[in-house]
Amino acid sequence: MTDPQGHDPSRLTQLREVNGRPSWSPDGRRLAFSSFANGNFDVFVVNADGSDLVQLTDSPAVDWEPWWSPDGERLVFTTFRDGDGALYTMNSDGTDQRRLTRELGDYCYPAWSNDGTRIVFTLGPNIAVMNADGSLIDGQEHRQIGAGTLPAWSPDGSRLVFARWVGGDFDIFVADADGGNEAQLTDNAEPDWSPVWSPDGTRIAFASFRDGNWEVYVMNTDGSSQTRITDNPATDFLPAWG
Repeated sequence: MTDPQGHDPSRLTQLREVNGRPSWSPDGRRLAFSSFANGNFDVFVVNADGSDLVQLTDSPAVDWEPWWSPDGERLVFTTFRDGDGALYTMNSDGTDQRRLTRELGDYCYPAWSNDGTRIVFTLGPNIAVMNADGSLIDGQEHRQIGAGTLPAWSPDGSRLVFARWVGGDFDIFVADADGGNEAQLTDNAEPDWSPVWSPDGTRIAFASFRDGNWEVYVMNTDGSSQTRITDNPATDFLPAWG
């Protein structure tokens, strides 16, 4: 964990295995993430000071990529427990785990909208959105938005930021929630990845390999003032703005 300028980074977990895709609870008191701590990816939560680590899922298949609902009551996550990549939701204590998606497919990287009504996600090479309660949109489970991966909502729900493979690597794009008014924000020879909006909607954090190592950067929402905030020989990746 660090501040938006990269000052005073601190370690929250003592798990020795791979930990990833963190998501802050709406009140900023807890962090959900996936970990390989027990020889398989499962979903965990931990307090913001690193205390009270709790494992929420325990499936022989992969459970990962959790994201909090805006009321803090539930989490959406990706799982392969049914033989395909599906989206599930559960209570924030791990109870009431239920499948959200009906269709078969490679669902991943879900993110809940700030008004609680929608979930955006990656399905194969594309971004799609569905109703958070699983109800149909125009008679279908979801609506396609466009090509890309790792989508995240702007705080007001009007725009999406995401990564897209273009010109031999990934770059960061923004678009309206329906896919219109698309704009490319980064253009580098090395991949830019995993963008997320700041809570006030003025900046975007993302990971980039442009300096020969994965580091976290921030930029304005028009792509200007791209600034590196981490500097570590280890991998700094998948930022989450609290």
